[in-house]
Amino acid sequence: MPHSSATRPAREGAPPADYFVQADGPLKPADAVAALLVLEDGRYVMQLRDALPNIFYPNHWGCFGGAVDAGERPLEALKRELREELEYEPDNADEFTRFDFDFTRLGRSKVSRIYFEVRVPQQAFRRFVLHEGADMQPLAGPDLLVGRQTTPYDAFAIWMHMSQRRLAPARG
Repeated sequence: MPHSSATRPAREGAPPADYFVQADGPLKPADAVAALLVLEDGRYVMQLRDALPNIFYPNHWGCFGGAVDAGERPLEALKRELREELEYEPDNADEFTRFDFDFTRLGRSKVSRIYFEVRVPQQAFRRFVLHEGADMQPLAGPDLLVGRQTTPYDAFAIWMHMSQRRLAPARG
């Protein structure tokens, strides 16, 4: 069974599990996209974020994706990010949810993070090539939500995705 990021054996030169609290690099909030990469068996393909002091939640598990460039539409950004990070061209991606973050009290603007559901056939997953991040693994939702250090916003999006039936209005 895989180790959680909090309990996995330390790699030589690896940062401590609480590195995201200790990191002190400047952060630049920006509009972003993220992929809920869902395999046929329901697991999510996740990225262990690099231990860099200038990214949100370094050394945490998170969704693949990234910033939306100026003039770029969100779906275009998602496809570009997946090409850059995994050499993957999805057949389709459906917008699932959007989170808005207000950084105005900190002298920054409001930004959005848009999540797309991307169904990934097993044969396509086997061809993924990791170009960004420390690791990539298919993980079950409960493992991500309970057993791993996962970025909180991505954890909430995954929880929403897993809980769709519970969140749907009751039919009467």
